Amino acid sequence: MRDSLEDLENFIIDVVINNRRGIRASMLRVVFRGLSGVYSAVVRTRLYLYRHRYIHDHHLGVPVISVGNLTVGGTGKTPVVEMLAKALQEHGRRVCILSRGYKSKRQRKVPFSKKMAARFGLIPKPPEPLPRIVSDGEKVLLDSHNAGDEPFMLAKNCPGIPVVVDKNRVKAGAHAIQRFGADVLVLDDGLQYLRLKHRHDIVLIDKTAPFGNNGYLLPRGTLREPPRSLRRASYIFITKSDGDSEDIIAQIRRYNRAAEIIECRHRAMHFEDIHTGERLPMDGLQGQFVGALSGIAVPESFENGLRKLGAKVEVIARFADHHRFHGAELKQFIERCVRRDVHCMVTTEKDYVRFPKLPVADIPFYFMRVEIEIIRGRDVFDKMVRLIAEPRRVPAGVLPADFMEAS
Repeated sequence: MRDSLEDLENFIIDVVINNRRGIRASMLRVVFRGLSGVYSAVVRTRLYLYRHRYIHDHHLGVPVISVGNLTVGGTGKTPVVEMLAKALQEHGRRVCILSRGYKSKRQRKVPFSKKMAARFGLIPKPPEPLPRIVSDGEKVLLDSHNAGDEPFMLAKNCPGIPVVVDKNRVKAGAHAIQRFGADVLVLDDGLQYLRLKHRHDIVLIDKTAPFGNNGYLLPRGTLREPPRSLRRASYIFITKSDGDSEDIIAQIRRYNRAAEIIECRHRAMHFEDIHTGERLPMDGLQGQFVGALSGIAVPESFENGLRKLGAKVEVIARFADHHRFHGAELKQFIERCVRRDVHCMVTTEKDYVRFPKLPVADIPFYFMRVEIEIIRGRDVFDKMVRLIAEPRRVPAGVLPADFMEAS
């Protein structure tokens, strides 16, 4: 059943990005284009209702910094969230990361019959389940299956920073403030989550596909919101940049003339053996034949990254984004690599956290640790962190007088 759903998901993705040909794919694209119009109307209506205060957001009394994007998948939010949270922590703030926990194990829901009975006063109102604590800042409490891939990675790579998961980020934020004394909340994938008031919106744009694959909104394209939604951004990160982004910056300025722009790229730090923890330097794959396994939105970027490091990618295995691996699939991949006599196997850190426990193979298996490197706009990033972390100073004598008059 799971394999069938993933096959369908992969087929739909291929249709959307124009990798499928034929009558069936062409007809689906026509249907998706019509649905994109409906989706666009829903998005515009929702934004209008929030903008004109017909629907109110919630302010929790602490700064909420959202990191999000206009498109689905592949812009590199998790490393940016990690970098920002660590920087705020270094400036003395009690940071907590909030995440939806995409594709994590579902919590048990209250049956509809009980909800209705409670609404009419027939039974006491059932308690709301508490948000899931992935990390309390001291240790990681949940695995990737129960937490979700990105929250688990953030918990593992951000010691001292609690990570809380719940679809209701207002509830999660209130819980983080009460339990951990959080005074800054970093909202992972939060641009579209308007129920929680944001102080700053950091929007990520992938240089290789800045406004989706074809300019259409879901489901015909990969845009969640139209490009004009960039006007909500306080800061814009151009990811996967090579430092030459004048054309994209000109496009961005059509929608937002004020936001500060930072250019960054993913930087591979090292390869780590999944069994021994031994680290291999970045030049360790030079001239080596490798097998590459991934279940991410843009597998080509991972494979091309290995080639740029001098590896000869001999075996490739691709799975759907957020695919949860099982032993038989990994065993089949390992056997292919053994038959092709590769020197080692490599996967992404995001994929590794979804592996079951594996026996030691005849050839080493590494995951690639990646971080974000700012290549232009480091001063802008540092200024942003100081703005969020340092309390606003009011000139001496102004606040007391004004406060007394207001009293």
